[in-house]
Amino acid sequence: MIAKSGKTQLSAQDLALLGAGKVGYIRKMRSEDVLAKFPEAPELDPGVELWALFGADGTPILLTDNRSSTFYRAAEDELKTVCLH
Repeated sequence: MIAKSGKTQLSAQDLALLGAGKVGYIRKMRSEDVLAKFPEAPELDPGVELWALFGADGTPILLTDNRSSTFYRAAEDELKTVCLH
């Protein structure tokens, strides 16, 4: 969509689709937040810090306690990675 200012505006969905299959993001998560993104995950002790890899559209790919594993998996899937804080 072109806004009145002449700049292109993309929806969140459009933006996510731009990186589909090419971009992934890595995010630190607390165990209390895991079930919202990884509903099949087993019950975890509270307060555990984990790392997650997601596709550009937010699709969960990997959950691990080892940050390096997320980069390794992204490389296997040929994804360029970005980190979210």
